[in-house]
Amino acid sequence: MYVGIDVGTSMVKAAAFDSTGRQLAVESRPVDLSLRGGVVEQDMEEVYGAVVAVLGEITERVPEPVELAGLTGQGDGVWLVDGEGRPVRPAASWMDGRAHELVDRWLSDGTFETVFRRTGSAMFPGCPGPLLAWLDRHEPRTLDAAKAALYCKDMVFQRLTGAGFATDVSDASMPFLDPRTRTYDDQVVELLGLAHRRHLLAPVSDPLATAEARGEGLPPGTRIANGPYDLPACALGAGVTAPGDGLLIVGTCLASLVATSELDLTGEPAGLYICTDRPGHWLRAMPAMVGTAALDWVLSTTGVRHDEVDGLLSETPPGANGVRVLPYFAPSGERAPFVEPRLRAELTGVSLESTRGDLVRATCEGIGYAARHCLEAAGLTGALAVCGGGTRSPAWMRLLADVLGRPLRVVEGEVGARGAVLAAAERYGMPLDAAEWTRPTRIVDPAPDRAALYTNGYDEHLARLTRARART
Repeated sequence: MYVGIDVGTSMVKAAAFDSTGRQLAVESRPVDLSLRGGVVEQDMEEVYGAVVAVLGEITERVPEPVELAGLTGQGDGVWLVDGEGRPVRPAASWMDGRAHELVDRWLSDGTFETVFRRTGSAMFPGCPGPLLAWLDRHEPRTLDAAKAALYCKDMVFQRLTGAGFATDVSDASMPFLDPRTRTYDDQVVELLGLAHRRHLLAPVSDPLATAEARGEGLPPGTRIANGPYDLPACALGAGVTAPGDGLLIVGTCLASLVATSELDLTGEPAGLYICTDRPGHWLRAMPAMVGTAALDWVLSTTGVRHDEVDGLLSETPPGANGVRVLPYFAPSGERAPFVEPRLRAELTGVSLESTRGDLVRATCEGIGYAARHCLEAAGLTGALAVCGGGTRSPAWMRLLADVLGRPLRVVEGEVGARGAVLAAAERYGMPLDAAEWTRPTRIVDPAPDRAALYTNGYDEHLARLTRARART
């Protein structure tokens, strides 16, 4: 069997596949997020322990030899480790907002735009540049004690294999990598005041780093590739490789990706260009901060269970009886397709006659409008695949097809883990039928009448967003 490991923000998963791409089993384990006053952190030992646990469970559940393992996980954040790969402090999550004042300053003094023009990366508070700069100002001794500032999957790869510190071109794309040379841009490091911390950046392994498991979770000697992080891994797992084709990941983060062979660093600085394993090929990414997390907040606040969502969406008409939601719930604001660290969610049009169904539908519609905004900014011209936890709701998928006004190629299962395996197989020269592995589960077509209604709703959404941004 082939094993894909996906170290998510709130859930760690291991998935087993056979040689045709059929998903044999999945094991998962939740991991905690510590949230307090805009600070969002994770316990690295808990995360690594969850990885070892799910790997042990999957190999016990599917007693077949492990041919190969591929690794992916959440991007951004800062995972500081010592020379043995052990944490020197809790990991700062990509959702962390403590560095927003630095981003505000860089937005006003031109540093933000200069970095984007050089790297194609629009920084946000939870990416490594601002976080490292904040730590350098407020916790310098922590950085002094660290040997490397890794990304999530890099920490796991080093612990599983004992290999040296390394990252890949996809994780390194934000914010220090020059997408043309696929190497760190030292001028950007200097612009952010981090030249004296340059040694903390892990070497970029191009192609992907490989090593053998030491025996924790996987049998000793199992071949592992430190694959792309979760966004490009999902693109691989959904078969999004042709220029113009796109992927919408309806997960904790609402991520929009479009494959491209053109690098355009003009226009409004937002999102990023993610380097892939093929030079001259990028993913134009617009990863909005909040996807299903926005709906989860509304569900918990209103007392609605997840299994009630489809029924409420079916009972409430398009337009949610006038209720509207701007779904910018993240404590660090928004990062795509624009950067506003202080932007917050808005709920309007509510009266005593509004129902829980109105609130749920308005939230799903707002997330759909945000996705449309991101996909348009990313340059979508071809087919659109959709994956993530949101695909488990047929009613939400129909709503999304209507809001986006285009057919959706729904790809279910552990798409990121699937992409990690495909990347590992490519790295090891093992031929797998990518078309078979990435076949969509179903196609969801938009209804013309509802799509027309939502086109008007989208225009209204953009107008409300413009007013909200003007107030920040």
